[in-house]
Amino acid sequence: MKVRVLVSLKAGILDPQGKAVEQGLHGFDFKVEHLRIGRLIEMDIPTYNPDEARAQAQAMCDKLLVNPVMEKATIEVL
Repeated sequence: MKVRVLVSLKAGILDPQGKAVEQGLHGFDFKVEHLRIGRLIEMDIPTYNPDEARAQAQAMCDKLLVNPVMEKATIEVL
């Protein structure tokens, strides 16, 4: 099954990369506010069971993909 994991910073965590991009966009006269940068991880998990795919993706997040102090993950099974 194809799985997407969106990793983003938790609320209240400073995002200097997001702030730099926001300021750069302002320099091009784009109107944006509160821009934050995250990561998108896409993978194929060899199962036909969506619950198993989600559980495996969650285990991967817990062990390696996400820093639980600063980040949160949203898992989408396609």
